[in-house]
Amino acid sequence: MTPETRSPLPMASTGCACCAPAPAADQAAPTAGAVPSARTTATYQVEGLTCGHCATSVTEEITALDGVSEVHIDLVAGGASTVTVTAAEPLTTAAVRAAVEEAGYTLVTD
Repeated sequence: MTPETRSPLPMASTGCACCAPAPAADQAAPTAGAVPSARTTATYQVEGLTCGHCATSVTEEITALDGVSEVHIDLVAGGASTVTVTAAEPLTTAAVRAAVEEAGYTLVTD
Protein backbone atom coordinates (compact mmCIF):
# COMPACT_ATOMS: atom_id res chain seq x y z
CA MET A 1 0.00 0.00 0.00
CA THR A 2 1.42 3.37 -1.02
CA PRO A 3 1.24 6.23 1.48
CA GLU A 4 -1.18 8.95 0.45
CA THR A 5 0.42 12.26 -0.46
CA ARG A 6 -1.51 15.34 0.53
CA SER A 7 -0.85 18.90 -0.54
CA PRO A 8 -1.65 21.65 1.92
CA LEU A 9 -4.49 23.93 0.92
CA PRO A 10 -3.74 27.63 0.44
CA MET A 11 -4.72 29.84 3.35
CA ALA A 12 -7.87 31.82 2.66
CA SER A 13 -7.07 34.34 5.39
CA THR A 14 -4.49 35.13 8.03
CA GLY A 15 -6.72 34.30 10.98
CA CYS A 16 -10.23 34.28 12.32
CA ALA A 17 -12.49 37.30 11.92
CA CYS A 18 -11.69 38.27 15.51
CA CYS A 19 -7.95 38.41 14.89
CA ALA A 20 -7.83 39.54 11.25
CA PRO A 21 -5.92 42.78 10.73
CA ALA A 22 -8.03 45.89 10.22
CA PRO A 23 -8.16 47.11 6.63
CA ALA A 24 -5.71 49.89 5.89
CA ALA A 25 -7.25 53.33 5.72
CA ASP A 26 -7.00 55.11 2.40
CA GLN A 27 -4.30 57.71 2.61
CA ALA A 28 -4.27 60.65 0.26
CA ALA A 29 -1.08 61.11 -1.71
CA PRO A 30 0.73 64.34 -0.88
CA THR A 31 0.28 67.04 -3.46
CA ALA A 32 3.26 68.55 -5.26
CA GLY A 33 4.83 71.33 -3.23
CA ALA A 34 2.96 70.36 -0.06
CA VAL A 35 4.85 70.81 3.18
CA PRO A 36 4.72 67.63 5.28
CA SER A 37 3.13 68.16 8.66
CA ALA A 38 5.23 67.73 11.78
CA ARG A 39 4.52 64.52 13.64
CA THR A 40 5.67 63.03 16.89
CA THR A 41 6.03 59.35 17.73
CA ALA A 42 5.90 57.85 21.22
CA THR A 43 6.14 54.28 22.46
CA TYR A 44 4.17 52.78 25.35
CA GLN A 45 4.00 49.36 27.01
CA VAL A 46 0.55 47.82 27.50
CA GLU A 47 -0.23 44.66 29.47
CA GLY A 48 -3.10 42.25 28.95
CA LEU A 49 -3.23 42.04 25.15
CA THR A 50 -3.52 38.44 23.99
CA CYS A 51 -4.80 38.54 20.38
CA GLY A 52 -5.59 40.67 17.38
CA HIS A 53 -8.98 41.61 18.81
CA CYS A 54 -7.26 43.05 21.89
CA ALA A 55 -4.89 45.03 19.69
CA THR A 56 -7.79 46.32 17.60
CA SER A 57 -9.63 47.50 20.72
CA VAL A 58 -6.60 49.46 21.94
CA THR A 59 -5.93 50.82 18.44
CA GLU A 60 -9.51 52.11 18.13
CA GLU A 61 -9.40 53.88 21.51
CA ILE A 62 -6.01 55.50 20.92
CA THR A 63 -6.89 56.49 17.35
CA ALA A 64 -9.89 58.39 18.75
CA LEU A 65 -7.52 60.78 20.56
CA ASP A 66 -7.11 64.17 18.87
CA GLY A 67 -4.24 64.31 16.40
CA VAL A 68 -3.43 60.58 16.30
CA SER A 69 -2.64 59.47 12.76
CA GLU A 70 -1.22 55.98 13.30
CA VAL A 71 -1.05 53.25 15.95
CA HIS A 72 1.18 50.19 15.61
CA ILE A 73 1.15 47.34 18.13
CA ASP A 74 3.80 44.63 18.51
CA LEU A 75 1.71 42.03 20.29
CA VAL A 76 3.36 40.03 23.07
CA ALA A 77 0.73 37.66 24.43
CA GLY A 78 1.29 37.15 28.14
CA GLY A 79 3.69 40.09 28.42
CA ALA A 80 3.89 43.81 27.76
CA SER A 81 3.04 44.71 24.15
CA THR A 82 4.74 47.69 22.54
CA VAL A 83 2.34 50.35 21.27
CA THR A 84 3.81 53.01 18.97
CA VAL A 85 1.64 56.09 18.44
CA THR A 86 2.18 58.76 15.80
CA ALA A 87 0.33 62.04 16.33
CA ALA A 88 0.38 65.65 15.17
CA GLU A 89 1.32 66.81 18.68
CA PRO A 90 2.78 64.97 21.69
CA LEU A 91 0.11 63.15 23.71
CA THR A 92 -0.08 63.23 27.48
CA THR A 93 0.50 59.95 29.28
CA ALA A 94 -2.81 60.55 31.07
CA ALA A 95 -4.70 60.68 27.75
CA VAL A 96 -3.06 57.48 26.49
CA ARG A 97 -3.65 55.75 29.83
CA ALA A 98 -7.35 56.71 29.73
CA ALA A 99 -7.70 55.34 26.18
CA VAL A 100 -5.93 52.08 27.05
CA GLU A 101 -8.03 51.63 30.20
CA GLU A 102 -11.21 52.37 28.23
CA ALA A 103 -10.26 49.42 26.01
CA GLY A 104 -9.82 47.29 29.16
CA TYR A 105 -6.04 47.07 29.43
CA THR A 106 -3.20 48.50 31.54
CA LEU A 107 -0.57 51.05 30.53
CA VAL A 108 2.77 50.11 32.10
CA THR A 109 4.65 52.99 33.67
CA ASP A 110 8.17 52.98 35.04
